[in-house]
Amino acid sequence: MIEKLTTRAIQLLKTLIETQSFSSEEDQTAAHIEQWFVQQDIPFKRTKHNVWATNKHFDDSKPTLLLNSHHDTVKPNNGYTKDPFKAIVEDGKLYGLGSNDAGGCLVSLMATFAYFYDKQDLNYNIVIVASAEEESSGENGLNSMLSVIPKVDVAIVGEPTLMHLAVAEKGLVVFDAVVKGTPSHAAHPNDDNAIYNSISVLEWFKNYTFDKTSEALGEVKLTVTQINAGKQHNAVPADVKLVVDVRVNDKYSNQDIVDILQKEAPCDSIIPRSIKLNSSSIPIDHPLVVAGIEIGRSTYGSPTLSDQAVLTCSSLKLGPGDSTRSHSADEFIYIHEIEEGIKIYIELLEKVL
Repeated sequence: MIEKLTTRAIQLLKTLIETQSFSSEEDQTAAHIEQWFVQQDIPFKRTKHNVWATNKHFDDSKPTLLLNSHHDTVKPNNGYTKDPFKAIVEDGKLYGLGSNDAGGCLVSLMATFAYFYDKQDLNYNIVIVASAEEESSGENGLNSMLSVIPKVDVAIVGEPTLMHLAVAEKGLVVFDAVVKGTPSHAAHPNDDNAIYNSISVLEWFKNYTFDKTSEALGEVKLTVTQINAGKQHNAVPADVKLVVDVRVNDKYSNQDIVDILQKEAPCDSIIPRSIKLNSSSIPIDHPLVVAGIEIGRSTYGSPTLSDQAVLTCSSLKLGPGDSTRSHSADEFIYIHEIEEGIKIYIELLEKVL
């Protein structure tokens, strides 16, 4: 059964690769996922571009495990030498946009769900969501499904982790900051040049550190990622605009970070775009983590963001593929990673379910 499910999962992934599915444009990949559930004789539902299903013997008295990964992709970068929308297998690698992030994870979780779908007397209910708009943190992704699907008690989010256990994940707050000055003609004296004023502000951001360090996630990482000022060579601008990217560990809430920077940062203003993408974690003694360690998987804290950020329950990030390949040119996943991923997912859940 596992071999058959694996073959069908890999074929689905090839189909998904060859179907454009940028964030908010996942209509056709959602249709392919629907067809896959039809082929498995598994009833499903679709909410916008999110496709979801529950196990056959769902029992409201039991806790619910969510299996989730996404079928949207970023746009291909200019470095591709292969057609990003063609599923190409070479030397054991399956190339194509979304193969690694996160198509391999999605089809592996779908195969795992199908394996457990009609089993009776499970300790957990299972709900699977093939979600949209993960790459854009859009309004119609997994976050929109939490009021649609049954209440979730714990989740496995499929992202490439080399099938090791990401037991914590950093949150994200992006800030728009402004450094002001006095606008003037470049030919006249000006002791309040906004661009020069920004030098000390940039130094402050470069050297600033937050006090609390997490065992799993390390320090909060603050990075100035964009700067913009001026429109013409002979005019000193009134302000300099900065974008500040803050990756938040589990010792702070996103609101904590906002409060600290708005109090301490030497800017004229610093405004968060959103505080909804919080850090996430799962207790190290949770049965899912214990089971993973028992079957030889290691644990770590992940610096990258996923749909874990919208969950309020404990969640574990786990999936085939390597995060360093995500969003890269000529993205790929090894075929054997999918095969091993399905086996490990099943072995893990058999210990818990």
